[in-house]
Amino acid sequence: MTAKKDDWTMETAMEILQHPTVDSKVWAEAVEWLLLYGPPQVRELLQQASGHATRENFPELTPTGFTADGEPCYNVADLAKSLNISEEEAAEMIAEKERQHGIRQLFGEQETNKLQ
Repeated sequence: MTAKKDDWTMETAMEILQHPTVDSKVWAEAVEWLLLYGPPQVRELLQQASGHATRENFPELTPTGFTADGEPCYNVADLAKSLNISEEEAAEMIAEKERQHGIRQLFGEQETNKLQ
């Protein structure tokens, strides 16, 4: 999916999130749109929920650093292992999201703030 700002409205995306029987792919598209184009308070809530879900479902996956904006950074090899895919597949999935959204996702270790 290539989310564009005019693909959804805030109201439509929020309705989809609350719908009890919506298709999981459509739900994920609505979440992705909200993370990209939703108001700051909604983006913040979704990022918090994402962090919680990551910790709950992938307890072995921990950030190796943080961006200058405070976003957690994970090692691609660790992500791949947690998702049971190859490191190449994981890197390509991330690169595809970068291309789709024009938002940088892959950072070198020297570009992140290390955990103390």
